[in-house]
Amino acid sequence: MESCLTLIFLSSLVTLITANSVSVRLVNGNNPCAGRVEVFHRGQWGTVCHRDWDIADAAVVCRELDCGTAVKATYDAYFGQGSGPISMGFVGCSGSETALKDCSSISQYAQYCNHNQDAGVVCSEKGLRLVDGFHLCSGRVEMLRTEGWGSVCDAAFDQQDAEVVCRELDCGAPVQVLRAAAFGKGKGRVWSEEIQCRGNESQIDICQRTSSQMHSCSHDNDVGVICSGYTDLRLVNGPDICSGRVERQYFSKWGTVCDACWDMRAASVLCRQLNCGIAVSVVGSDWFGEGSGEIWADVFDCDGNERKLSECSISSWSRAECSHRRDVGVICS
Repeated sequence: MESCLTLIFLSSLVTLITANSVSVRLVNGNNPCAGRVEVFHRGQWGTVCHRDWDIADAAVVCRELDCGTAVKATYDAYFGQGSGPISMGFVGCSGSETALKDCSSISQYAQYCNHNQDAGVVCSEKGLRLVDGFHLCSGRVEMLRTEGWGSVCDAAFDQQDAEVVCRELDCGAPVQVLRAAAFGKGKGRVWSEEIQCRGNESQIDICQRTSSQMHSCSHDNDVGVICSGYTDLRLVNGPDICSGRVERQYFSKWGTVCDACWDMRAASVLCRQLNCGIAVSVVGSDWFGEGSGEIWADVFDCDGNERKLSECSISSWSRAECSHRRDVGVICS
């Protein structure tokens, strides 16, 4: 009888953190696909307790963040101790889930954990990276093939190729293409084929390539890219995390978005990216108040089916036409 009561008690504690309420990020790693696991739940970021944390849980995080396969599940605050709440504990993923929110967890037990037990992951990364830059969104372009990582020849690399590199890495828009090993010489192979992106692809692997014997490439010709910056997104000042004023982050700077740059297709992508269902409405600053600081006036040309805003084409709008009176808001379902 006692064992039955224990089982009933434990089963009542097993919760599935459902959906419109959780986002995931990796913090304090040396690339965007490694770090301490943090989840955004009930309006704030918190860590995950390492109890019962394993490679199946790590696999789900890597899949959710488009970071390839799980290489390692880490324990004992391997990537440093977080702060704030410990939001999940005793996570139990099968490994096949598409998002961490789909896994069971005993969140009530997280109160018995502390931040020296913060969980982390190391993923295999994407097949593309920027190396030796001055931030995560700048550096020498390197691509992963079966032979290993190699740098890319600058001879035929252009702005359209850079558009796709920045988009795939969630790094905003390209600012500059730099040639002649501006970020130092790589090691290993140099991929000398001509990459022929149109500029609207979501991944560099989708772009056409042609073998080219016209160019003699060495590491002296390694190409580099500077992107506008890794962006984060949030909805603020609303009744929940799935409605509010739209704010975007470039590095450490948060800013609002001008309503001249926004439509329901962009709102649909934003709601999808934030795991907030579908877009219900795009509203003005009279709904969620005026923000402060920067005003980002990039126009997102989305078709509405993209998984995240970084996959949409971007053009610029005159910032002179925007003020915080035009801060846009979004209501998701």
